[in-house]
Amino acid sequence: MNQSPEWSLQSIQAEIDALKYKPGALLPILHALQDRFGFIPSDAIALIAESLTQTRAEVHGVISFYHHFRTTPPGRHVVQICRAEACQSVGARALEAHAKTRLGVDYHQTTPDREITLEAVYCLGNCACGPSIRVGDSVRGRVTPEAFDDLMDELQTRPLEVMA
Repeated sequence: MNQSPEWSLQSIQAEIDALKYKPGALLPILHALQDRFGFIPSDAIALIAESLTQTRAEVHGVISFYHHFRTTPPGRHVVQICRAEACQSVGARALEAHAKTRLGVDYHQTTPDREITLEAVYCLGNCACGPSIRVGDSVRGRVTPEAFDDLMDELQTRPLEVMA
């Protein structure tokens, strides 16, 4: 995912124009925008609606229905915790409670330092090694609260205090 914070009405319209004639174009357009910018800019909703002759409410309804789509920029790292049954059976609920407490955010929120966005996912295909998480494109299995903390320590940048 590029996650370029740079977007303009012209760049949004270019993504829409490249896909608007495909059957069922709305989802491919939303995926393309999120892949390019890391989220769906609010200004995109009216452009998409007009281009596809839909209402803004219809476009917004699709965006809000699918948890995959974001309407705000994500943190530097997106951490997804698997909530599928196989992972739940080996401790994913305890892991997700720990993660929320550790990070001080709920699902679909970003830490105040903009480092970590926490998301739920409903299968990472790593069922034999649950509980599993994904950070970026890396899937990790058998994640304990301690392993989660170690990973978060690695991911979160902290100011270094230099003593003179």
